Amino acid sequence: MKETEHYYLRQEEPNRSCLQALRDIILSLDEHITESIKWGTPCFSYKNRMFCFLALTKEPKTPYLLVVEGMRIEHPLLEIGSRKRMKVLNIDANADLPIHAIIDILQEALNLYRNGVIKTK
Repeated sequence: MKETEHYYLRQEEPNRSCLQALRDIILSLDEHITESIKWGTPCFSYKNRMFCFLALTKEPKTPYLLVVEGMRIEHPLLEIGSRKRMKVLNIDANADLPIHAIIDILQEALNLYRNGVIKTK
């Protein structure tokens, strides 16, 4: 079993299902997106450039999507937080995922890489 699969299986419900659904959405967006574990959390890269992460807050353990180049994206659900170039989308694992918003945010982020704003390797 892959290290990435172990990460999801170690999570308790409802976080496990929520994170797995987010994973499926991310991986379905482009064939060039790959998944690995960095800093103990799932990292998704586009053509070998870090694109986004899935993680859990410390307490209470709630899922969030971290968009690496989030500062270049304007979306009402994205929060700035304390990072210089990243923004966060907090997720309520007990509610329906805001799928359209997630896809819009991720497509906008992907376009930064596809259009050469962020150079890929």
